[in-house]
Amino acid sequence: MNLIKYVLSTALVGGLLWDVSALAAPDRGQSLFKLCAACHGAQGEGRQNLLAPAIAGLPQWYLENQLNKFRDGSRGSHPSDYAGLKMRPIARMLRYEGDVSSIAKYVAELKPVKPPMTFTTGNAANGGTTYATCAACHGADGKGQQAMNAPPLAGQSDWYLLAQINNFKHGKRGADATKDATGATMAPMAATLADDQAALDVLAHIYSLQ
Repeated sequence: MNLIKYVLSTALVGGLLWDVSALAAPDRGQSLFKLCAACHGAQGEGRQNLLAPAIAGLPQWYLENQLNKFRDGSRGSHPSDYAGLKMRPIARMLRYEGDVSSIAKYVAELKPVKPPMTFTTGNAANGGTTYATCAACHGADGKGQQAMNAPPLAGQSDWYLLAQINNFKHGKRGADATKDATGATMAPMAATLADDQAALDVLAHIYSLQ
């Protein structure tokens, strides 16, 4: 019921936003960001209680890719992906040409805010050894590589990264290579983490890269 209320209220806000700024605005991205700020924070810093990750400073290419995935249903359609289900109707409000690139550009230019560590039982040394596999795509510094379609990991909230690892492991994300080819490359990588402790170790190492 809370999810339904959230979607309806957001749709109302979104409808008002279109009325005000459907025409070319001085800064379309900034206007559209009002849709994001309610969950992701005024500075894109993220809010764990709303399952909304930090997005400030993420690369424009990655933001565009993910918004398009939410729009076409290749992400956020699994019935157990509650955060994704909340995000999909928001992404679908970006219906005018250039909206996705405008908002992605604006978010990419926001200054990242270092998130707090929420897990304290990870072993960064052990995680560093395991992370060697991740580094092939995400980089030894965790800053990501566009050529590999791999986003930055350093600077992201550990709770969000753990949630996505589990989403990949349990088929909530990247399960269909025809719909989400890049996500499908991550699913088998997530499966190599034997348990939550292995994941927490990797996350501790990633946090040390910030």
